Amino acid sequence: MIHPSSPYLRWWLCGLLFVATALSFLDRQVLSVLAPAITGQLGISNKEYGYVTTAFLVSYAIMFLGGGRLMDVVGTRLGMALSVGLWSVASAFHAVAQNALQLGFGRFLLGVGEGGCFPGAAKGVTEWFPAEKRALAIGIANGGSAFGAVLAPPIAVWLANLVTWRGAFVATGLIGATWVVAWWLLSRGLAHQPVAAANVGPEAPAQEERPALLTLLRRQDVWGLALMRFIVDPVFYFYMFWIPKYLSAERGASQQLIGNLTWIPFLALGISNAAGGWVSDRLVRAGLPSLAARKTVMAAAAVVTLASSLTGQVKTVEMALAMMSLLMFAHGFWITNYITLISDRFPKGAVGTVVGFTGTVGAIGGILANTGTGWIVDRFSYGPLWLASGFMYPLAFVVLMAAIRDARPSSAN
Repeated sequence: MIHPSSPYLRWWLCGLLFVATALSFLDRQVLSVLAPAITGQLGISNKEYGYVTTAFLVSYAIMFLGGGRLMDVVGTRLGMALSVGLWSVASAFHAVAQNALQLGFGRFLLGVGEGGCFPGAAKGVTEWFPAEKRALAIGIANGGSAFGAVLAPPIAVWLANLVTWRGAFVATGLIGATWVVAWWLLSRGLAHQPVAAANVGPEAPAQEERPALLTLLRRQDVWGLALMRFIVDPVFYFYMFWIPKYLSAERGASQQLIGNLTWIPFLALGISNAAGGWVSDRLVRAGLPSLAARKTVMAAAAVVTLASSLTGQVKTVEMALAMMSLLMFAHGFWITNYITLISDRFPKGAVGTVVGFTGTVGAIGGILANTGTGWIVDRFSYGPLWLASGFMYPLAFVVLMAAIRDARPSSAN
C-alpha cells in the first residue's frame, strides 16, 4: 500500500481517476456499439433510441451539477466511490431490459451515477497538483474517458459474442465494483491527510473556500464557460452516441467492422487529452500567463474542428473516420484546457461545482440536440449534422474571448 505521505500517491490516485473516467465511457458506449443488435432484438426504432439516449443525458445533466456539489461537500474520496458504485449497478441493470422504457430507465440511472465523475476528477487534481503541473494531470485523468471509448467497441463486441449483449452489461458492472474497492483502499489516507497543500493557480483566490452556488452564478465568467459547453457538448454527444449507427446505416459497416474502426477517433482523443495538457503546461513554464496558455491551445483546437464538416462528403469509411478523428483530437486539447482554466480561476472548494454546473448546461444542450437527431436523420440524413459540427468550437471560442478577457476572476454582477 502506498503511504499517504508518499510523493507518488497523487500520481497513483490520478491513475485511478484515469481508470474511472475510462470506465465511465466504456459503460456508456456499450449501448452505442451494440445498438444495432439491441434495437433490433427489442424492436426499438430510431426515434425511441433517441429517447433512450436522451434519458441518460437528462439525469447526467441534473447530476453533473449535483455530483459536482457533492464532491465539494463530502470530498473526492467518498464522492467518487458513491458515483462509480451507483453507475456500476446501473450498467448491470441494462442486462434485464426488455423494451425501450426499461432500457431508458437503465440509462437514466447510469447518468445519475456518472454525473459526479468528471467534477470529482477535476477537484481531485486541483487539490493534489500545482498550477504548472495541473493541465497534464487533468489531461491524464480526463484522458481515461477516451481510452474507455477506445476499448468499448472491441470489448463490447467480444463480450457480446461470448456471453450475449446482456452479459456484456453485467461484466462492465463487475469491473466498476472492483474499481470502487481499489479506490477505497488506496485513497483511505486522504480521509485524514491531504496529499498536498492547497495548490491554486495564479488567477485563483489563495484561500480555500466553498462559495455558495448563487454567488458563483452571479459571475460573468461562470455563465460564459457554461455557454461554451452548451455550444460544443452536443457535438461530442453526437459523436459518442451516433457514430456506430451512422457507419451501419450510411456506410454499410457490419457490427464487426464497427468494432474494428470506431475506437480510432477516441484513441486520438485520449492522446490529445494528455498532449493538450503537456503543451499548455510547457507554455506556462516558459513564462506565458496561464490564461493566455489555455486560450492559445483552445484557439488552435477550434480551427482543427472545422474538418468535421467534411465527414459526410468523403467517399470512404476510412476517410470519414479520419475526419471524425481530427475533431476528437482537437476536442482533447480543447476540453483539457477548458477544465484547467476552471481550476486556475476558482478556489478548490468551488471547482467541482463550477465543472458540474457547466457540464449540466452542456448536457442540456446535448439533450436538446440529441432529441432531434433521430428526426433529422430520418427526414434529411446525417449531412446537416456533420455540417453543423464543424462550426461549434470556433463559435465557443468567440464566447470565451468575450466572457473571459483578463486573468482576474470577474466580480459578481
